[in-house]
Amino acid sequence: MEDQNLEQAGGEAKGETGGQTPGQAPGQTPGQAPGQAPDHAPGQTPDQATNQSTSKPASNPSRVDLGALRKEYITAGLDRHQLDPDPIHQFAQWFEQAKQSGLTEPNAMSLATANAQGEVSIRTVLLKLFDHQGFVFFTNYSSHKAQDITSNPRVALLFPWLDLERQVKIQGRASKISTAESLRYFSSRPHGSQIGAWVSNQSQVLSSRQVLEMKFQEMKRKFQEGKVPLPDFWGGYRVEPLSIEFWQGRESRLHDRFVYTRKAAADPSDQSGLEWMIERLMP
Repeated sequence: MEDQNLEQAGGEAKGETGGQTPGQAPGQTPGQAPGQAPDHAPGQTPDQATNQSTSKPASNPSRVDLGALRKEYITAGLDRHQLDPDPIHQFAQWFEQAKQSGLTEPNAMSLATANAQGEVSIRTVLLKLFDHQGFVFFTNYSSHKAQDITSNPRVALLFPWLDLERQVKIQGRASKISTAESLRYFSSRPHGSQIGAWVSNQSQVLSSRQVLEMKFQEMKRKFQEGKVPLPDFWGGYRVEPLSIEFWQGRESRLHDRFVYTRKAAADPSDQSGLEWMIERLMP
């Protein structure tokens, strides 16, 4: 009982003085000279003050001088006489040059779509076929891009061949290709990619990566024998071009831009006889 009373008394005494040592002024820390200002904020320990003073300040993104990031485009120019009268042939020439230059996935293109409310989305897809009928890519027919195209078939494509200081911009209408065409391409895909088309409910929320991989293994077992069939919710879209712009970077931002615009055809079903108007645009 006496020990308990002594502990209680000691606690009361400590509480009255705030844990001060004999001769220590109120608010003065051990080792602090009389009249010396404390080296830490009220309620902060000296260790906390030391850690705070030695920590590096967080980087400020606003201090990055993006205006200093610039490059002069001096690789080549583009003149009217260099252009093929047919934009598909012109695209084929530039695409082959992009392939030969060693660009990573020169068939990668940005696809911009808009829904019925006018909300625009953009993503990168891969070009898998092009001819005078249009530019073809493949996707899940339940994806966001497919839903956009259903409500608004007007789309835009962009090939950003920046290492060549070139861009190609295409505006047109997207529509589904035939099942036979989709099957022909699907059959050429690697086995894993074929199964992946069955696994991915594209653009839908996924609780974890593990769920996706479990579903992949499930489909691998299901299709372990025989060919993987074409999913009825997967296939291609063809973008029929209405305009195609070829952009070549030039010095002092005086870029060369030429746009092909489709003329009205007497017979819209005759793709081989299309005529195009070519115009130079201001940079």
